[in-house]
Amino acid sequence: MTAPTSSIDATLAELVEEFDLLGDWEGRIEYVIDLGRGLPPLPEAARVEANKVPGCAAQVWLTSERAGDRLTFHADSDSALSKGNVALLLKLYSDRTPAEILAFDARAALDRLGLPSALTRQRANGLNSMVGRIREEAARAA
Repeated sequence: MTAPTSSIDATLAELVEEFDLLGDWEGRIEYVIDLGRGLPPLPEAARVEANKVPGCAAQVWLTSERAGDRLTFHADSDSALSKGNVALLLKLYSDRTPAEILAFDARAALDRLGLPSALTRQRANGLNSMVGRIREEAARAA
């Protein structure tokens, strides 16, 4: 993958605009699920316990690779909504430098999208666990 053409904040602004256009939460959740459908499947070899994100309602696997100064993330889930949530996060975080990832306030970003309030507590906790795992990968790579 190549470096994103816009900053992480610009990508967030685009997502906020898209979410605003969708209006109600039913449309927004469907949009998130559609994002997940666009994720390429992870190879079976990557679906191992070490790549699982703990704390998620569903099984979520996340891997990262470093290319130069950037991290690229790959993920999958056995749940359409969890897969969509992780796809949304990859849209924000993948192909960024560790410093960009660590400097970005994910909690504020997700609140700006209104996503945690649209999810059950367990799914919101899973979303936070996914962010935590991405930040751990970035901290290790920094």
